[in-house]
Amino acid sequence: MMTINGLSAGTSGRARALIVRPADLDGPDNAAVGRLVEAYLTQTELEKAAHLGPAGDANTHELPERYRDEVDDPRGAYADSLVWVAESDGSLVGLVVVQQGESVREIKRLWVDPGARGLRVGSALMDAALSRRDRPIRLTVWDWRDGPVGLYRSRGFDLVESWDDRPRLLCMQLAPRRPADLDE
Repeated sequence: MMTINGLSAGTSGRARALIVRPADLDGPDNAAVGRLVEAYLTQTELEKAAHLGPAGDANTHELPERYRDEVDDPRGAYADSLVWVAESDGSLVGLVVVQQGESVREIKRLWVDPGARGLRVGSALMDAALSRRDRPIRLTVWDWRDGPVGLYRSRGFDLVESWDDRPRLLCMQLAPRRPADLDE
């Protein structure tokens, strides 16, 4: 668990703490993770419609069926993943999902609630996602998302040849730490 004190001043003028911890998908975090993922996916679909045009006659206000398990059953959908959540004042305000592969880890979702943006929540979640660097870590990001692209570049991610054929989707990768660096 990581705690960042003095994250921001709340409306009462007191400093709020941010806690980043593994999600408890067998317990109380499951439903909140589903809500955060739904917000992320809904925003992504709206952005895709704005930047790429609507896909056929798709309703951009409803999530495609392929995402329902992530929203309705995060525990099952993320069984092969590490899920970290950011908590502030008792509420979950962000998450990162890192899928665990044999030869690579992949950041599949990174979302910060709009009310918590600008408070370094995304950076704290990236710290958690990058805490295990024994193999390459890769991700995809839409090219119009300048903030996230800048965050990933600041953490050492490089653009790599695409493994996904969707237009305007950038593929990025971070090399693993050298064995001597893993003990740090």
